[in-house]
Amino acid sequence: MKKFLFLLLTLTLTVWPAAAFPKDADTDGGFVRGVWVSSVVNLDYPSAPGLSDAELRAEADEIINTCAEMGMNTVFFQVRPCADALYNSEIFPKSLYLKNESTYEDLTFDPLEYMVQMAHERGMELHAWINPYRVNRAGLDLESFSPDSPQRLHPEYLLRCGDGSYIFNPALREVRDLITSGVTEIADNYDVDGIHFDDYFYPDSSFDDSEFFAASGSDDLGEWRRENVNALVKQVSDALRSRGVTFGISPRGIWANAKDDPRGSDTNGGGSYNTIYCDSLRFIEEGWVDYICPQIYWEIGYDIADYGVLVKWWSEAVEGTGVKLYIGMADYRTEDAEEGSPWQGSGEAARQHELNKSYPAVRGEVHFRYGVLADNPELRGFYSKIYTSRPNVNELYRKLKENILLIVMNML
Repeated sequence: MKKFLFLLLTLTLTVWPAAAFPKDADTDGGFVRGVWVSSVVNLDYPSAPGLSDAELRAEADEIINTCAEMGMNTVFFQVRPCADALYNSEIFPKSLYLKNESTYEDLTFDPLEYMVQMAHERGMELHAWINPYRVNRAGLDLESFSPDSPQRLHPEYLLRCGDGSYIFNPALREVRDLITSGVTEIADNYDVDGIHFDDYFYPDSSFDDSEFFAASGSDDLGEWRRENVNALVKQVSDALRSRGVTFGISPRGIWANAKDDPRGSDTNGGGSYNTIYCDSLRFIEEGWVDYICPQIYWEIGYDIADYGVLVKWWSEAVEGTGVKLYIGMADYRTEDAEEGSPWQGSGEAARQHELNKSYPAVRGEVHFRYGVLADNPELRGFYSKIYTSRPNVNELYRKLKENILLIVMNML
């Protein structure tokens, strides 16, 4: 009888429908408690290039476990910081931040595959974070990449920026196809919960695309560049929607200032509409994204860009659209906060969290970045306190399963 009971409980716990315990970002009213994990210049993961498989696995375990302890339910993992990959790709070369070499050889340890597995085991979602246009950072030569990488095979795809870095030229259809293929490669081969773009579109105006503008027949340079970006966003959106994969973008916190556009916010900072040619309001209105996550990286009451003003503006922007609003929060500003700064400790984080709660449209908070939270005991403790009060259903189920099996084993 005891053996029968053991087998029955084991079978029940093993085959319990996954739908009964959806990933936690889909529970709790869908409120996202997220964190960006940066791979560029080895900020968060991996901590250095050239780590062994065991070291890479251990660092991934620590990140996922720490995120779970803080009550996070969504990880935004930067898998393509430049035109490179922290996963097995047939399109982009192996990331220099991963192995200190750029090749197309299969990874013996695939960070994206492992991060997805570990996040799902802890009841969290994992979104693959991509920098769509950035080819390299200043100081990193193109020759560092594999000779058979897209950036080496197709120099005609590139625009050189004023600091010596390169971007893929947004005006080219071939570039849009390349980026979309890179996105669908991830969506088709990995069990990711979403694809995430950040605010790296046109970086500035320090490049020469006059030849392409002249050939376009357009008479408005800014509008032409915005339409180039729009074409990519729509193409990626269509590709992911057909696959049932969530798509979101994290633009700059200011779309445009009201003094420049009556639809803009009562701010005086750099707006994405005119500076990096990112029309995030259009993304929302057209429904090309499932969520928008503006990086509102200023404090409440800041005269140039007031956090409170911007949360209100973005809340109104998504109203009635079906696009979810998550707020990108500037935890990194606590790192070097001077005496008297509102960013000292967790005070500003607490004020912003309370303000976010007053807006029903705000359906999540995403924190930049993991290393800042992990290294700041006060901030880490604050988020653990406010977020762990919200139950992680999958984690509860995992613990319940372990405890029941332990009890049954003791009965035998």
